[in-house]
Amino acid sequence: MVGVGDAPPILDFSAFYTGDAAAKKKLVDDVRSCCLHNGFFQITGHNVPRELQQGIMDWNKKFFDLPLEQKMEVNKDTSNTWNRGYELLKSQILEEGTLPELKEGFYIGDEIPKSHPYFTAKKLNSGPNMWPSPTTLPDVDDFQKTSLDYYYQVVDLAKDIMKVLAQTLDLDESWFDGFVDGAVATMRLLHYPSQPPDSPQKLTRGIGAHTDFGTITILLQDKVAGLQVLDNQTKEWLDVEPTPGAFVVNLGNLMMRWSNDKYISNTHRVINQSGEERYSIPVFFSGNPDFVVECLPNCRAEGEEAKYAPITVEQAVLGGYADSYGRAERFKKDAAAKVNAMPAATGVAVA
Repeated sequence: MVGVGDAPPILDFSAFYTGDAAAKKKLVDDVRSCCLHNGFFQITGHNVPRELQQGIMDWNKKFFDLPLEQKMEVNKDTSNTWNRGYELLKSQILEEGTLPELKEGFYIGDEIPKSHPYFTAKKLNSGPNMWPSPTTLPDVDDFQKTSLDYYYQVVDLAKDIMKVLAQTLDLDESWFDGFVDGAVATMRLLHYPSQPPDSPQKLTRGIGAHTDFGTITILLQDKVAGLQVLDNQTKEWLDVEPTPGAFVVNLGNLMMRWSNDKYISNTHRVINQSGEERYSIPVFFSGNPDFVVECLPNCRAEGEEAKYAPITVEQAVLGGYADSYGRAERFKKDAAAKVNAMPAATGVAVA
């Protein structure tokens, strides 16, 4: 059981892959407890090799070490419309009333050709990846291979986690198979510079307090802390310390909606005041973009109405994107308007 004020526990996911029924039942029970409490847990004993985790984290650091002009060659806002490539610092505001966030990112997903039905139909985050040129990054082939190997293994892990989630709701572990078939997932390499000492503490975030838009998120952290999860009962921020080899798993808004609010999509943030650079890699598992999400069995009493109308995966996730990026754009426009409205300097001193 997860106690009040406890940070997300570390669970041994290897029980899912063994024939030990008692160990698997305990895993299911522990995951259920986490989903009911704060919607966060950590897992070890998964099938993603430590060497691959380290390899992708090394590439994360190498990419962000490139000069800005080289990263901008694959800027996601100018090179494509399907959410692939580099994202500038301060592009997002997830927490209302805070400053644009001190993080930069690089978006990667399934390698979807332009002939694919998802691309031609402009489905959620679907299209070819944007890789640096060999001139910019001579060993880009290794960057691409490592990234995609890691991406596909974590997506497979997400499908296994969905099987466990089904069992936590007393459903057959195959219940979500239609949802995960043809699933869309997005991976972000993230770099959080340390916050400047003179930055306003109440306004500056690596990433502001928010909940995730999709179904589940699987996060790999490096050695620098900064992730905090809000405890729903005490309203205190709990630090999620990096654990070598572990993934942090959390439920997103779509899973909370699907469960009729039985399970929790919890508020979390990143504040990096360590004096060091922080790197992390979340994989946001959304599901099949056309799948219709409506209240799950066992998530409402007989005769009780569902809290939410049916919605497709694509509609739900795009709504979250529009809110967060729109907030950042409004902030920038307001700031520019204030600058433009200031009177020009006259050179006359004011006593």
